[in-house]
Amino acid sequence: MNLRRTVSALGLALLPVLALTACGSGGTTGTTAVGAQPSPAPTDDPVAAVRKVDSIAALLPADVRKSGTLRVGSSIGFPPGAYYPNGSDKAPAGQDIDLADAVAKVLGVKLERQEASFESILPALGSGKFDVGTGNFGVTTERLKRVDFVTYINDGQGFAVRKDSPALDGKVTDLTQLCGLTVGTNAGTTFEATLEAEKGVCAEAGKKPYDVKVYSENAASLTALQQGRIDVIMSTINGLRYQASQPASRTAFLGEYHRLDVGFAFQKGSPLTKAFQAAVNELIENGTYARILDKWGTSASAIDASRINPPEHR
Repeated sequence: MNLRRTVSALGLALLPVLALTACGSGGTTGTTAVGAQPSPAPTDDPVAAVRKVDSIAALLPADVRKSGTLRVGSSIGFPPGAYYPNGSDKAPAGQDIDLADAVAKVLGVKLERQEASFESILPALGSGKFDVGTGNFGVTTERLKRVDFVTYINDGQGFAVRKDSPALDGKVTDLTQLCGLTVGTNAGTTFEATLEAEKGVCAEAGKKPYDVKVYSENAASLTALQQGRIDVIMSTINGLRYQASQPASRTAFLGEYHRLDVGFAFQKGSPLTKAFQAAVNELIENGTYARILDKWGTSASAIDASRINPPEHR
């Protein structure tokens, strides 16, 4: 199978809400899977020492500097990105939460964080409901037509199975390896788009097609995997790797399939992007960025510098 063709075909299947990426967390409501109970958050706080940098704060529009606040639409899904370690009535935690909070401190603003479903955030940026969106949004060619990105990490698409599953053994490098299997993923994501766009690869290879089961939230897909209703999950690299590190999940991570840059999302033409880029780069330079990623076990996804609207990885 041609990976370039696979990735390019994402645009054919992207939902109106622009889909996810690698990435998008999905919601947390609904059935909780065995082993999917919230994990305790690490206790170290690298964000605490972050201070305002006046020269970077000056890059913000005057109205934002005056109000001192930014409205953030945040998708709270699962660790290590963003989740509720102490219940949904308490503050969320995760890599994305720490990075957004650290950027806000560099800029000298407060975040008015509102939880929103993954699929609703990007359209809400266009309507002006939010100033910025977070939720492990990957940079894709289709999305770049509608929103702007400031990158902060490199994540992507991966697969996982039950540890005792005979369905797959080893890294998934070609979607024909999924032929004849039932694959679970989340709604409104590039995972779903990839699987739907490439369903024909099995017929081309003379094999039985794979079946796609779409779930509204991550706990439901993990439950389905544990109960044998699906054979494999397609989701974020960092999320699946973290999940596999929790013994109660009984899952095995099958490696990286396709990498994508992940970034803060903005309305197209937003005047906030240069300030956010400078703030992320400040965090990289002063070491806070590395400490945040080390805290959440995502150092392998570090970037050297933040970029505005980079092209999609091929």
